[in-house]
Amino acid sequence: MSNQVRAALVQQRWTGDKDSMIAGAVEAIGSAASQGAQVVCLQELFYGPYFCQVQDTDYYSYTEGIPDGPTTKLLQEVAERHGIVIVAPMYEQEQAGVYYNTAAVIDADGKYLGKYRKNHIPQVKGFWEKFYFRPGNTGYPVFDTAVGRIGVYICYDRHFPEGWRALGLAGAKIVFNPSATSRGLSQYLWRLEQPAAAVANEYYVGAINRVGVEPLGDNDFYGQTYFVDPRGELVGDAAADDKDEVVVRDLDMDRLGEVRDLWQFYRDRRPDSYDSIVAP
Repeated sequence: MSNQVRAALVQQRWTGDKDSMIAGAVEAIGSAASQGAQVVCLQELFYGPYFCQVQDTDYYSYTEGIPDGPTTKLLQEVAERHGIVIVAPMYEQEQAGVYYNTAAVIDADGKYLGKYRKNHIPQVKGFWEKFYFRPGNTGYPVFDTAVGRIGVYICYDRHFPEGWRALGLAGAKIVFNPSATSRGLSQYLWRLEQPAAAVANEYYVGAINRVGVEPLGDNDFYGQTYFVDPRGELVGDAAADDKDEVVVRDLDMDRLGEVRDLWQFYRDRRPDSYDSIVAP
């Protein structure tokens, strides 16, 4: 009998206020759980607009403590109620004036397991993230959950192969990549980078994108959320590019062993020859 994990991804359109975004996410988590999902990941900065299209200190007000903030506490209750693992990307305040782009990881019993802080922070037109976030300082943690070992890599991180590999070396079986990515800048990479990372590192990747054009700018977030397996093949279809959607897919975890037995990338690595990669 196949060893499967039923996993879910949520893409949402900005509704105009934080409360309704949180309510919509809670509803989507419930929908995923009702379909048998055991783990679910929300989109980058899930309860707000993608405010990095502008540079405005007013958006610092979207920060919360993690795990002590109200949204983490609420999602712990939701996780316990549905018996589902939740990955929740939020805008974190560590202390006054120190903010991170962070994903909280909550186990299926409601226990807070820890956080990943986005390591690579862009600063280009429409993505003014250095105005809002410090680079992450958590390294690349892997979390032992009810569905096994999972990792998180956030949006712009996906352009950097080193973190993908660090998560694989730490034993991740599924890596979630919540994003806010637009048609004009990087759509051509959306079906390229995450499948390539899944192949190179021999695990599943869940790629989540938000959807819609938001009032703060002209970035057109195109959805197309999907799961990809360690052969680089999509698990079912990608989500629509123009509406909210909950993607629920069965991930055959036995495939990981089959692929790793066939393609011995971890055996054949040569870290002794990679010094130049990490030279400053």
